[in-house]
Amino acid sequence: METTELDIQVKTLPEQPGVYQYYDKDDRILYVGKAKNLKKRVSSYFNREHDSHRIGVMVKKIKNIKHIVVDSEMDALLLENNLIKKLQPRFNIMLRDDKTYPWLCIKNERFPRVFLTRQVIKDGSEYYGPYPSIRTVKTLMGLIKGLYQLRTCNYDLSKTKIEQGKYKVCLEYHLGNCKGPCEDLQDQEEYLKQIEAIRNIVKGNLKDSLKDFRDQMNNLAEEMRFEEAEKVKRKITTLEKYQSKSTVVNPKISNVDVFSVVSDEGYGYVNFMQLSHGAIIRSHTIEMKKKLDESDSELLELGITEIRQRFESKSPEIYVPFAVEAGENVRVTVPKLGDKKAIVDLSTRNAKYFRMERFKQMKIVDPDRHTNRLMAQMKEDLRLNEEPRHIECFDNSNIQGSNPVAACVVFKNGKPSKKDYRKFNIKTVEGPDDFASMEEVVYRRYRRLLEEDEPLPQLVIVDGGKGQLSSGVTALERLGLRSKVPIIGIAKRFEELFYPGDQYPLYLDKKTETLKIIQQLRNEAHRFGITFHRNKRSKSAIGTELEQIAGIGEKTSIELLQHFRSITKVKKASLKELEDVIGISKANLVYKFYHNDQNET
Repeated sequence: METTELDIQVKTLPEQPGVYQYYDKDDRILYVGKAKNLKKRVSSYFNREHDSHRIGVMVKKIKNIKHIVVDSEMDALLLENNLIKKLQPRFNIMLRDDKTYPWLCIKNERFPRVFLTRQVIKDGSEYYGPYPSIRTVKTLMGLIKGLYQLRTCNYDLSKTKIEQGKYKVCLEYHLGNCKGPCEDLQDQEEYLKQIEAIRNIVKGNLKDSLKDFRDQMNNLAEEMRFEEAEKVKRKITTLEKYQSKSTVVNPKISNVDVFSVVSDEGYGYVNFMQLSHGAIIRSHTIEMKKKLDESDSELLELGITEIRQRFESKSPEIYVPFAVEAGENVRVTVPKLGDKKAIVDLSTRNAKYFRMERFKQMKIVDPDRHTNRLMAQMKEDLRLNEEPRHIECFDNSNIQGSNPVAACVVFKNGKPSKKDYRKFNIKTVEGPDDFASMEEVVYRRYRRLLEEDEPLPQLVIVDGGKGQLSSGVTALERLGLRSKVPIIGIAKRFEELFYPGDQYPLYLDKKTETLKIIQQLRNEAHRFGITFHRNKRSKSAIGTELEQIAGIGEKTSIELLQHFRSITKVKKASLKELEDVIGISKANLVYKFYHNDQNET
């Protein structure tokens, strides 16, 4: 089955929280959704049949997928809500069983009610939403009810009717959930302060509410009213848990463009986020091919100009990770901490994820470009004079000096070349001496390549620290190859890279592809060497018992072990049982060998 561009996009999505957007062939938005794991969630649309006809129709229309990575599922929920309001995707409405989205309403009335609704009525009431999930609104309503005492009745609480005594307090008043404005037991100004606090909470601004509650708690504590102070403290805890410091929505950040850049040897990746009314309403990343050796600053300035023109952005301020020139009419801010810095960091993270996804896609659709980039990266990271297209890695294997062996694995263009792997029996070293064994196998390997006029590697890696590296260097010096073949050692514990003559090791970022390739080489050499060592040890174990019987060779030994499963069972077997497996003459040899031994003891 042919791999499409859409398949590649799905396969290379990050396994992180975020928001995904589906677009059709005309680049029209179809759907916005949130996910705890973007790759898993989006894949679910394409790897199974859908019961809903509408989902099936939508999936057939999808031609492109965009996504934004965020810190948490809560951030994804908030961002999804903002994008749905901004972009109005067609299928976000259709896929809700023909229901409209839930809203939170602050009713236009005296002593306003706050409630959940699916109908927006133009009567002067305030509506917040729409929310993508009924659970979200119910959570918000639960928070509000836990913090504030609001009325839930639908009475007309006009001043005249209250003065006429038309209403009586209900059960909610006796439960402490309402302060009884229907009987004029609560001041309207006090009630409206609660409504203003609720507006701020819904908008994401919790600072004022937290301050008010802390002031209340402190005042009650000073008055020795500790039980009431404890109740207010519980409200503060509830509000702080809900807050969870979202970097997606911040009311103070408005009408701002955010830019960041990451780059490698050949390309730069510039991410753009547009913020309006405290929310991300757009995110886009572009890939820019380097013409010369442009710096990140130059790439970012080019990207800012191109993206702002493309999206016709008129935002008067931009946030960037470092100072750039952006024109006379644009204010450039380089945040150092707080929410502004968090937004820039979020942009940078999205640029990095885009870069990683491009690498994954490149492996599938353009493997040559991926290899060229990887080799250039390794050359720079490892401080080599040429790209390490051909790498060889050595590892010794022995257990207390028994059956010492070594392995050499070969990678070409960053991939294993198994036909070039080589095994070595240690010939000149007595006992468990890793250093001498390493010198022997490195010497034998490259003496052979020189004799056969085979190409030498651009990098040699030995598994071990300074001692093994020194042995490898000595072997190359004996062959006159010290200046021709670079060699390094990798120590297992901290993944340290040792260079000949350097006192201190090199530490690579654990996420770099260079270190991952070196680790893969080391692990493959270890696996290959251990397998060879075990096979040799197994054959040696067979030989010590059966092959020392005169007239019994390896083939007969294997036949006996395959049939009887162990040497102990071979010893206990009758002559007739042995004859059935290996014939009369050989059966007599085996039977006499073991039974004569027993008689002697």
